[in-house]
Amino acid sequence: MPRPTPTSARAIDDRGVTTAEYAVATAAGAGFAGLLYKMLSGGFGDNLIRTLFDHVLGLLGLG
Repeated sequence: MPRPTPTSARAIDDRGVTTAEYAVATAAGAGFAGLLYKMLSGGFGDNLIRTLFDHVLGLLGLG
């Protein structure tokens, strides 16, 4: 049986890295979504959306 080359041995050892990267990205995405929800569901979010809406209407000449 041939000895594995460093490249093929590394590929075998790195198989779980992709799963770990997905787990970290999922946790970060969930945290970011929670932060956005908390910010936009309060008075800050209402004010931000109202300001943006009024600005767009002003650009369209409807406000």
